[in-house]
Amino acid sequence: MWLRSSSVFLTRLITGVNPVWVDCPAPCGQLRVYFANHGSHLDFATLWAALPAAARECTRPVAARDYWGKTAANRAIAVGLFNSLLIAREGITRKDNPIEQMATAMREGNSLILFPEGTRSADGTMCAFKPGLYHLAAKVPEAEFVPVYLQNLNRILPKGHLLPIPLLSSVVFGAPLKLEPGEKKQDFLKRTQEAVVNLMPHATHAESL
Repeated sequence: MWLRSSSVFLTRLITGVNPVWVDCPAPCGQLRVYFANHGSHLDFATLWAALPAAARECTRPVAARDYWGKTAANRAIAVGLFNSLLIAREGITRKDNPIEQMATAMREGNSLILFPEGTRSADGTMCAFKPGLYHLAAKVPEAEFVPVYLQNLNRILPKGHLLPIPLLSSVVFGAPLKLEPGEKKQDFLKRTQEAVVNLMPHATHAESL
């Protein structure tokens, strides 16, 4: 689809993204959840664009329905262009359960892009991971959970800004992990968050274009 190819080109042009793979085999048909720090509306597009073409076709970003489903334009970008899975952040019911929706999408063969902080950080400081990541890992134990560190995107498109600032960014993919048998929720969330933090030294230094 030429629109998707164009969006990959534009995203890479805007962010100057440099994919870095650290102890992480390139995706080759594995069911994966790519989970990352969250500082910008560019995050899911940049991570998605950094994946190899074959992996992009079966990877769906998870996005907040209250923002990306708010207007026809937002829906066209999130769903029409990126095939995002829109989920509720509030008013969750058994019938409208984000974890079940994500697990269903994965059982259909889709990998996911997820931001466990739940909302964007205003200053780039990583917030505590919410428990959804743990519950999804318990629901889909066969999936690989890949930590990803996104560098500089909060500076390229800061919260409240409409136009990007010309800087370079990096997307660093770390070693896949899984929920260990008997592992407690807080231990898993701590381990996954530390996995993202530990990727920070591998990000390339971004400079002004």
